[in-house]
Amino acid sequence: MYHSLPHYLTWTFTSRTALKAGVSLSVLSTGKAVPGLVVETHCANSDMFVMQDMEQWMHKIEQWMHNIEQWVRQQPVEQFYAALAVLIVTFAFFAVLRLLKPAKSNTIVLAGLSGSGKTVLFYQLRDGSSQQGTITSMEPNEGTFMLHSEMEKKGKLKPINLVDVPGHSRLRPKLDEFLPHAAGLIFVVDALDFLPNCRAAAEYLYDILTKASIVKRKVPILILCNKTDKVTAHSKEFIRKQLEKEIDKLRTSRNALSTADIANEHTLGVPGEPFAFSQCRNKVTITDASGLTGEVSQVEQFIREQVKP
Repeated sequence: MYHSLPHYLTWTFTSRTALKAGVSLSVLSTGKAVPGLVVETHCANSDMFVMQDMEQWMHKIEQWMHNIEQWVRQQPVEQFYAALAVLIVTFAFFAVLRLLKPAKSNTIVLAGLSGSGKTVLFYQLRDGSSQQGTITSMEPNEGTFMLHSEMEKKGKLKPINLVDVPGHSRLRPKLDEFLPHAAGLIFVVDALDFLPNCRAAAEYLYDILTKASIVKRKVPILILCNKTDKVTAHSKEFIRKQLEKEIDKLRTSRNALSTADIANEHTLGVPGEPFAFSQCRNKVTITDASGLTGEVSQVEQFIREQVKP
């Protein structure tokens, strides 16, 4: 709606910006400031301008494609086939490289002193059963299976290969058969009867932490404080501190040995500083669990971090 003004004072303009917005402006003016100036807006069909922009882009793309086609036609046939051959060889190289690349291991190793509860933990993870009673393994228990807690889960999950290595000192060399292929290692500690076995557990753990197959591949290690469902069990923090102290003593005494005696070992910790698991080249974490009661969620989480679906 317009104010009543002479018709010769009126002109209409349409800006490019206004057209893109779909708005046409009719402006009343005398060349001076006019009180009560009114601007009338009305909707325009903006789809027309969108279609014009799209047609312009399609035209440009067609021109580019035509130029590329012309350029290819101008090239010598020999050069074209040479480029194609290079492309095929490159593709074949990467395809073969992918086939030759070893698949990530799904092996998790259970290690620890005899009586720490490794075999109970093995059956708990596999069957969801506690297998109550003392179970002493004289041969490695090995099995490839889905974790029992994941049996009901939907989706693609990768089976794990779990190996329970006997903890008797005479049978520990069997551990070396599995470490080169291990994706992770769980070192089981008896939290209930820890203090009498602290030195022996520290020695066994020291040997594992300094093995070349562990250090070079940076195999993650979980120190599992088992049997924490018992009231008299030690806390994981207490066990961590005691193991670090004992390993620090072992490091000092073993570093004093001749080079021939420690030829297969790697230096552990930072020279001149008290030993801590955080100084290890591979990741070392500590948690608690109970194989008998089935409180093994932290163990399962560690396994799935190393063996992904």
